[in-house]
Amino acid sequence: MRVFMTGASGWIGSAVVPELIGAGHQVVGLARSDASAAALNAAGVEVVRGSLDDLDGLRSAAAASDGVIHLAFKHDIAFTGDFQGAGAADRLAIDTFGEALAGTDRPFVIASGTLGLAPGQVATERDGQRSDWPVPFEGARVRLANALTTVALASRNVRSSVVRFPPTVHGDGDHGFMAALVGTARGKGVSGYVGDGANRWPAVHRLDAAHLVRLALEKAPAGSTLHAVAEEGVPIRAVAEVIGRRLDLPVASVPAEDAGEHFTWLGGFLGLDGPASSVLTRELLGWQPTGPGLLEDLDKGHYFRAPSDGTV
Repeated sequence: MRVFMTGASGWIGSAVVPELIGAGHQVVGLARSDASAAALNAAGVEVVRGSLDDLDGLRSAAAASDGVIHLAFKHDIAFTGDFQGAGAADRLAIDTFGEALAGTDRPFVIASGTLGLAPGQVATERDGQRSDWPVPFEGARVRLANALTTVALASRNVRSSVVRFPPTVHGDGDHGFMAALVGTARGKGVSGYVGDGANRWPAVHRLDAAHLVRLALEKAPAGSTLHAVAEEGVPIRAVAEVIGRRLDLPVASVPAEDAGEHFTWLGGFLGLDGPASSVLTRELLGWQPTGPGLLEDLDKGHYFRAPSDGTV
């Protein structure tokens, strides 16, 4: 299959690329910078230069492909407060891909998330399947709306699927939530958690996430919602304890009202209880995660290399 990808040089995308190539697919990747283009070329990817705002380029690349994987998102503006702008750009890209693929029965896979989907309960693939689904923050509402738009493309003969990723897709080289927690602990001199730390986050190793994306491309039925969840819920206090032990720092609770000051942008998420299941996904596609769990991966040490090594 000739597969067009956005986000091919990103954290998850750069693991999806070898997964696809190893299965015999040809990958065409969108690159908005010289550095991304060079990385994709080195990985054996045909490069299309452009950005998510280049809708004509997206349309042409999709039309020339046997399937599309859309992993890119404007995280840079989302994390500075413009989640609506990031979501709007994402929606335009999804609409453009939908137009290009309509009537073809070709696969179209997008990324979404589980965080905030069903706070305090174990979220399943059946949750969040209506526009008025209650979610606790703006980012989750935006991603949910775009996911529903993608699922609806099944009615236009697009084999669409949504892969919801947990808040931590972990592994060596991760610069996301776990790396931020390590950096905060190092900077504050204490490894913290919010409240009693019993709240749970689902998790998946990056390579297992990449494998599920390939399975979605190859065989997910039209209109599928999938969960890339290997561990249903890891208590955040347990995460803080590993970080404290590895950095030789005390482990302590941070009151919820102080979380924003202590953890900065992460404070709004860290106290959420958001376990999620992938039972339906495993049954549907035969996906079986094999990578290390989050606590085991943290204990391997790669999250704790010195800042001068460029990892935290």
